[in-house]
Amino acid sequence: MNIEERIQAAMERLFDEVISPSTPPTLRAAMGHALFPGGARIRPQLYMAVAMVSGEDFPALTDAGAVALELMHCASLVHDDMPAFDNANMRRGKTTVHTEFSEPIALLTGDALIVMAYQVLLSQSTKKPLSHDHALRALEMMNLLSQGVGVPHGIVAGQAWECESKVDLWKYQRAKTGALFTASTCMGAVAAGANPAPWMELGESLGDAYQIADDIRDVIGHVELIGKPVGQDAELGRPSAAQVLGLEGANTEFKRLIDQAAKSVPDCSGRDILRAMIFKESERLVPQREYKNYLAMSKKQAARSEHAL
Repeated sequence: MNIEERIQAAMERLFDEVISPSTPPTLRAAMGHALFPGGARIRPQLYMAVAMVSGEDFPALTDAGAVALELMHCASLVHDDMPAFDNANMRRGKTTVHTEFSEPIALLTGDALIVMAYQVLLSQSTKKPLSHDHALRALEMMNLLSQGVGVPHGIVAGQAWECESKVDLWKYQRAKTGALFTASTCMGAVAAGANPAPWMELGESLGDAYQIADDIRDVIGHVELIGKPVGQDAELGRPSAAQVLGLEGANTEFKRLIDQAAKSVPDCSGRDILRAMIFKESERLVPQREYKNYLAMSKKQAARSEHAL
């Protein structure tokens, strides 16, 4: 079973364990809609890869951490898509939760997924046999997850920066996207009983790269490619690396961050595998052929417009 298959199996198993037939049917359906079939699940993949190369010794806790991270990420997407924020009607190639089920249900779905993340970690960390060390690991994982989601530097803070009149782009993006990547790498180390500090730079670099990639895709992408509406940053007046650095500058910075992430992987038995995973993911995030085609098309259009004048 590879990492993707393991995460999917854990998602299905722990979702069924926590939720029950007594859950309101529409809420249960909406939660399932938000979670399955899912996207790339890059955060739990990154987390699990770190746990495995760090000497994983408690698979149940490793699985729970992966699921908790994805639950938190999906909760943020449900809330982010709502009319109060992006008012998006598509996510991952299908209708968003509020479009499919209603705004009240979407709000409750996001809330329920956040709570479920902690329920999953608690359910696995209290199972016997459990050592005192394993229990402490679970507690530290909850702390790291909270830092990645809450204030002052987590997803909630990132979302709140969108409501401010003046925004520091890098602070905003580090909170909205980067914080959960940092939580992912650090939680992976903690799940295996390793020191999380050496893994922090990897999470930070990938988080920054991922947000810049999202800004680039919002410009060059199309709905079929990224599974959600494009042009949202410009339409909603959101801070964007593509706007601040220019498209070519943003792409250069993206590639620099990917190289930095690969170099930051600590010495371990799976270092080469992790680095290969990073470079493979970078091409999925910003397909360079798509980028170059868009750039060439834009330059031709600009030349035609200039000639017409």
